[in-house]
Amino acid sequence: MTTNDLQKHVSGFVAVIGRPNVGKSTLINSLIGQKIAIMSDKPQTTRNKIMGVLTLDDAQILFIDTPGIHKPKHKLGEYMVRAAENTLHEVDVILFVVDATAKMGPGEEYILDNLSKIRTPVILAVNKIDQVPKISLLPSIEKYTTCCEFAAVVPISALDHTNLDRLIAEIKAHLTPGPQYYPPDMVTDQPERLVISELIREKALHATREEIPHAILVDIEEIKTRVNDDLYVRAVIYVERESQKGIVIGEGGKLLKQIGQAARKDIENLLGNKVFLDLWVKVKKDWRNRENILKTFGFE
Repeated sequence: MTTNDLQKHVSGFVAVIGRPNVGKSTLINSLIGQKIAIMSDKPQTTRNKIMGVLTLDDAQILFIDTPGIHKPKHKLGEYMVRAAENTLHEVDVILFVVDATAKMGPGEEYILDNLSKIRTPVILAVNKIDQVPKISLLPSIEKYTTCCEFAAVVPISALDHTNLDRLIAEIKAHLTPGPQYYPPDMVTDQPERLVISELIREKALHATREEIPHAILVDIEEIKTRVNDDLYVRAVIYVERESQKGIVIGEGGKLLKQIGQAARKDIENLLGNKVFLDLWVKVKKDWRNRENILKTFGFE
């Protein structure tokens, strides 16, 4: 890239923040055009800071999908909130995503209070506009703009890709000249094992009942290439109680098989290889409140 090209090319880091379940992961996946962040209607789905890389002719934007900011109920929750809040001080632009179908509540007010103490440009993305009448959007937006001075406000639908081009343009307007940090074909900086484990966890979230999802942890024990170039992946789904183990496995192993089949498709799409997924279910009692286990699995 020549000096002249560099002056025209912008790059930078964008933190995607908001309450749980406003569509942050869906937005990241839609922006970069590939699934790297898991999606679920269960709150607090995202546990790690996942970075998605969007490479354009004139820009490279590095999106950080943070865990939803919420009132923590256990040590894992405390880690998630710290990870999200710390990110605000490490980026060039903050993308505050809110749900157009929901009223502003204490959660949004808490985030707005944090944003008022930060000089980083904040763009308000009002998501899920495909689910509300246009006439109701303006009053909702006005409530936010009276509480905080935003660099821009963009109504979007992450699911339908509505206004995402405009959102990208607003982000680029607040980035400075800089290089490509990553190769143009790279879509995430996350280790392969982490992305695979998250895809498995997503399928387990979808398949299990209300009392199970947040007790689920997935660990990839082995990935190896076999003689026919297929990939063998052995993964363990950890739960907190024996009763949860039976629920995840299901009668005759039916539910675990369903989780494995759905996860395998996403993993094959991600890696471009045929995959043999070997799933196991084990118990780690009360793992969300045990610091030694959280550190072992990278929650620090």
